[in-house]
Amino acid sequence: MVFAKKSLGQHFLRNPAILAKIVAAARLTSEDTVLEVGPGEGALTELLLQKAKRVIAVEKDDRLIPVLQQKFASEIALGKLKLIHADILLFSPSAYDRAPSAYTIVANLPYYITGAFLKKFLQSDNQPASMTLLLQKEVAKRIVAADGKESILSISVKCYGEPRIAGLVKAGSFSPPPKVDSAI
Repeated sequence: MVFAKKSLGQHFLRNPAILAKIVAAARLTSEDTVLEVGPGEGALTELLLQKAKRVIAVEKDDRLIPVLQQKFASEIALGKLKLIHADILLFSPSAYDRAPSAYTIVANLPYYITGAFLKKFLQSDNQPASMTLLLQKEVAKRIVAADGKESILSISVKCYGEPRIAGLVKAGSFSPPPKVDSAI
């Protein structure tokens, strides 16, 4: 077991029911290519590999790369999983031969990169077909304008699609537990 790095905003989601909810919300098919952001210890990766044709997992934490390489050695060998050691904010999907709208993003995003992440992928020439993101509840509510008040964030996201909240996740579902709840 790897301990979460606070500097990376890591909180490992290990609750099987919540992981299944995220995958269900993504509505994946056996033809999908998924870009997974921050696979951590690979709990969500396992489920994504069962549903999607291919998973490209981008992990910044160098301590987790050997853990993932060992855990998913056969999937990597078969080409079903491409593990990339990189910062998602510096990553380019086009470098991996993804045509526009040929991939979907599934991620449990750290709070501190949410704005930059959304800007990067929504304004990209190589936008994803969809994004299923686990975000802090307050950020998710701001994006969907749950209080009826539009913000620059909600308007920006709505220019590219229709955001919705698929469910809420209690802080206790993570290790270590964050101080706030999250939303899918």
